[in-house]
Amino acid sequence: MKILIVGHFNETAQSKITRYFPQNWNVVIVPPGQEMLHHIEDCQVLIPEHIKVDPSLLATAQKLKLVQTGAGYDNVDIPACTQLGIWVANAAGVNAHAVAEHVMALMLSYYKNIPFLDHFMKSRMDEHDLEYTGSELEGKTIGIIGLGAIGKKVAAFCRVFDMTVLASARKTVVQADDLVTMTDLDTLLSTSDIVSVHVPLTEQTEHLINQEVFKKMKNTALFINTARGGIVNERDLIDALKTGELSGACLDVYESEPLPIDSELRTLSNVILTPHTAGMPDGRKFHKKRYDFFIDNIKRVQNGKAPVSRLNQLL
Repeated sequence: MKILIVGHFNETAQSKITRYFPQNWNVVIVPPGQEMLHHIEDCQVLIPEHIKVDPSLLATAQKLKLVQTGAGYDNVDIPACTQLGIWVANAAGVNAHAVAEHVMALMLSYYKNIPFLDHFMKSRMDEHDLEYTGSELEGKTIGIIGLGAIGKKVAAFCRVFDMTVLASARKTVVQADDLVTMTDLDTLLSTSDIVSVHVPLTEQTEHLINQEVFKKMKNTALFINTARGGIVNERDLIDALKTGELSGACLDVYESEPLPIDSELRTLSNVILTPHTAGMPDGRKFHKKRYDFFIDNIKRVQNGKAPVSRLNQLL
């Protein structure tokens, strides 16, 4: 069994990952490029961290049986894989707790002004000169766009902080408790103090969050995105943040990743940025729960079974 992992990993991360897989599996980790094309010819499993899996790539993957992604799968042409008899699966929900915790960390950092206070202390400034604004989460209303595994975790955490939780979802959600009040998107946007997006990136959700959306939000609102950068029109977001149409933003994902060094987002004082690490509780390049899931799914396919969390159906 040959597993090809394509992404940018340092030597330490590569060593951790390869040691984690069964010893009798041939695990190859390469960056995107020519070397990847050589290995894809005879791999049975592809884990595409930083590449598009499209028909041109699949044309060389003669032995491929499974494309296994993390939570997101917008980089995979699922119909093309289905046509070639290749399973596609993601790891939905595996990083839900980690991402939800990250959302709470961002919220608390923003309202408690942690980045500013940390800088203040480390700059050895006179505490008698300290002036800053802060706020509490208690009593605030959060609007969650998308109520899947991550959205539900965020909702549960927010209720512990005595927040009001609104949610908007395309699919009908059966509520087993009083944690969440389902509402339409316009109502969510106009009444929420915080808007957090938790939907996958698809043709339908690309630039779902744009100038029109920001105009409907309170100008005191905080926007959080830990889902996918392409869901947000980044230029519209920057404009809203600069004009005061939006109070602030906490971002873990971007339209272009890594976030360009000259991105204007890096210059805005009302923004907190993290480098797409919300779903990585064990470090930037290794997530034990995710690789446990990958290994179990690979074994299923190896034994002729359908993978868990499959995104297509083979005849």
